[in-house]
Amino acid sequence: MKIGVLQMTSGIDPAVNARAIVKGIATAAEAGAAMIFTPEMSGLLDRDRARATASIVDEAEDGVLAAARSAAAAHRIWVHLGSLAIRGDDGRWVNRGFVIDDSGAIRARYDKLHLFDVDLASGESWRESAAYSAGARAQLIDTTIGVLGLSICYDLRFAALYAALSAAGATVLAVPAAFTRPTGAAHWHVMLRARAIESASYVVAAAQTGVHDDGRETFGHSLVIDPWGDVVLDMGDEPGLGHANLDPVRIAEVRARIPVLAHRRAIPAVTRS
Repeated sequence: MKIGVLQMTSGIDPAVNARAIVKGIATAAEAGAAMIFTPEMSGLLDRDRARATASIVDEAEDGVLAAARSAAAAHRIWVHLGSLAIRGDDGRWVNRGFVIDDSGAIRARYDKLHLFDVDLASGESWRESAAYSAGARAQLIDTTIGVLGLSICYDLRFAALYAALSAAGATVLAVPAAFTRPTGAAHWHVMLRARAIESASYVVAAAQTGVHDDGRETFGHSLVIDPWGDVVLDMGDEPGLGHANLDPVRIAEVRARIPVLAHRRAIPAVTRS
């Protein structure tokens, strides 16, 4: 099953980002992809929250989401819109991913569970919880490429989420991201490979890359990793569209070779002597 992976350098203008997404959807469909994946914050990447406020709207009013839905229907392709900044019901923002089917219907939503509140050695400080509300549930969705488990960026560091998704039936794990360069260089490849191996699932990680309008720098290296941990696609640090094939037989082979899902046990209470 062929997929497309869109690596982006999203900026502060949602209309520009929407055009890049629509072009990626059309190109992936023309290449025969059944589904395309985009990064975290595909529609707007702006750390100036005062400026961003004008562009963060209710889901029903979001132009990037509407454009992606129209393009999915026009080109008959499924779309995982990695995430958008959306105004939630309580007025706070949510970092929300969408799965859109080939008729343009929204089939699943996922709000990022783990919020990125850190001070990095580079001097960067991030307080996602100052503006965003965390999600309240994990999410699976049946798609044309298999059972897709949803996550976003910082979720990657919490292996229990992916264990829960694979235990519930996921065969493909989506990890859209906007990793910083320092943390990406240190941890991106090794953690994504680990999640694939632990879950015996494909991992599809569409990423932001390069220097953005708001001054931040992201790592890139959108990856597709097979259930054995082999890297099927690494897109480096340039924006663009990549393709990979996901093979359900490969999932079955790996799970038969080392049946980690069948052997996984609930962890008993920890004792300390």
